[in-house]
Amino acid sequence: MKTVTVLGSTGSIGCSTVDLLEQARDQYRVRALVGGKNASRLAEQAKNLNAEVAVLADEAAFDELRALLAGTSIRVACGRQAVIDAAALPADWTMAAITGAAGLEPTLAAVKNGNSVALANKEALVCAGDVMLRAVKEAGATLLPVDSEHNAVYQSLADRQYDQVEKIILTASGGPFRNATLAEMEAATPAQALKHPTWSMGAKISIDSATMFNKGLEVIEAARIFNLTEDRIDVLVHPQSVVHGMVQYTDGSLIAQMGSADMRIPIAHTLAWPQRMPTTSSRLDLAAYATLEFSAPDEQRFPALRLAREALRAGGAAPAILSAANEVAVEAFLNEQIGFLDIARVVEKVMLQLGAPAADTLEAVLHWDAEARQKASTFIPAAVA
Repeated sequence: MKTVTVLGSTGSIGCSTVDLLEQARDQYRVRALVGGKNASRLAEQAKNLNAEVAVLADEAAFDELRALLAGTSIRVACGRQAVIDAAALPADWTMAAITGAAGLEPTLAAVKNGNSVALANKEALVCAGDVMLRAVKEAGATLLPVDSEHNAVYQSLADRQYDQVEKIILTASGGPFRNATLAEMEAATPAQALKHPTWSMGAKISIDSATMFNKGLEVIEAARIFNLTEDRIDVLVHPQSVVHGMVQYTDGSLIAQMGSADMRIPIAHTLAWPQRMPTTSSRLDLAAYATLEFSAPDEQRFPALRLAREALRAGGAAPAILSAANEVAVEAFLNEQIGFLDIARVVEKVMLQLGAPAADTLEAVLHWDAEARQKASTFIPAAVA
């Protein structure tokens, strides 16, 4: 049986992963499940999968989690170090789905096991790309991309002829404001921004999809995963979310991966890799769509793509600074402290202030992450005014 650990099991990606594990109990043994604050959900997951360890990042939830799992053989722990220790447990496959900078150290701990890590934490490569890829090489680990777009490109590179790749193309749904005017986006509410037209996701990633920061971060991530320069990564708006990613080869061939908008498909691909496993995901009916639309993104209405490409070209800590400032700005928007378009404005101000300092260690990455958050917080009142 393959041993597995799920970091971020109570989130959207984590719950989809747990669903797949529950459908294939005879093939996987769960070492650790790690959640954020939701003790009841984590306890239910741990019981259903008979996990060895259940860990919550929130130390205040320890008593609740311990009570919920009393009478079982499941070990319980809480807190930052407990999360890292759980990630370090030897496992054949680890889902790295703790969002934000909080996922950096646990993901790095999992990588050091030298096994397969399914990467759903964008920040691991966006913020600490050099550090993470160096650790992957040293440990002999395998990174398997979970983001639907990167997973699509990975599948489209089945023959692994990287030297024959001309460019890759990531698709974007365009989010809820794909056809909105700047005036409408300026007045957009959190409730409107959270209504994604095709995907069901958590609040942070839903807002990132609406601003297209999500796609910008994916461009940076793709550059790391596939060792490509920024000019060889294209983005196309594709509202049907049927084609998830494409590879353009030097002979003119364009190979695409398609599927329904269900994250269980890319998760299953990484979970069973190098084989495949059955899922209950709905099958794609192309006849029902009749037409598929593609268009270039509008960087005037969605400046996040431009900012992400600038950060990628600048290198150093610039991507970490962009990501951290965006997290703070998104939270401020969700709390109705700033407007929708202010998210990108805050991020750009922070990038201009902090530049692209060196960040070749995890400590340096975390330092500039903290600096960017502090700087972004100082721009929040200015954005409101």
